[in-house]
Amino acid sequence: MTNDQIYPEIIKTIHGFRDTLNDNADRKQAARIASRDALARYVRTAEREKAPVALNFICTHNSRRSQLAQIWTTVAAAWSGNDYVRAFSGGTEVTALHPNVIRALIDLGFRVEPDEDDPAKTMVYFSDTYPPVVCWSKLYDDPANTAADFVAVMVCGHADAHCPVIPGAGRRIALRYEDPKVSDGTGKESAVYQRTAREIGAEVFSLFGD
Repeated sequence: MTNDQIYPEIIKTIHGFRDTLNDNADRKQAARIASRDALARYVRTAEREKAPVALNFICTHNSRRSQLAQIWTTVAAAWSGNDYVRAFSGGTEVTALHPNVIRALIDLGFRVEPDEDDPAKTMVYFSDTYPPVVCWSKLYDDPANTAADFVAVMVCGHADAHCPVIPGAGRRIALRYEDPKVSDGTGKESAVYQRTAREIGAEVFSLFGD
């Protein structure tokens, strides 16, 4: 697909990602840079060698950060023309895609609709010509996810600490983000969730190179 097929508001968000990365420069500790570089090697090798790579983003509830990472990775793959990276997400518990994530996605330009056939699922569109990302809270080993030879990307400290073994993962990489749920009920949800969504998006896009 061509980039102009992505919704205009999302394109504006993407164009601001470099500034987002610069704003979070203080978080670029050596360990995080190493994790991000390792993940970037998988993504860029997939394109160079035309070899499929599956990324399974994992957090405890599969309700916020892991869903955002899956969505942005799908957008980044389409944006860069990388047909070899597939994104999944899962948790160690099943809950639901959080409404504040949905609101943040809408504010950033995504079209979000319920799945008419399954009320537990949400369709997240970033283009009218590309399939939506189908989002719902599920375990990381749900049948909808790839079962083997995937990269387990731990975006949550709790899941990373309490789930020492991810069956089927060929590689495990920790790339943690602060949980935006700390803002729930404070009146600051919109700003915090959008900030988290932009931070995850910016870092994911950086994996695919310029």
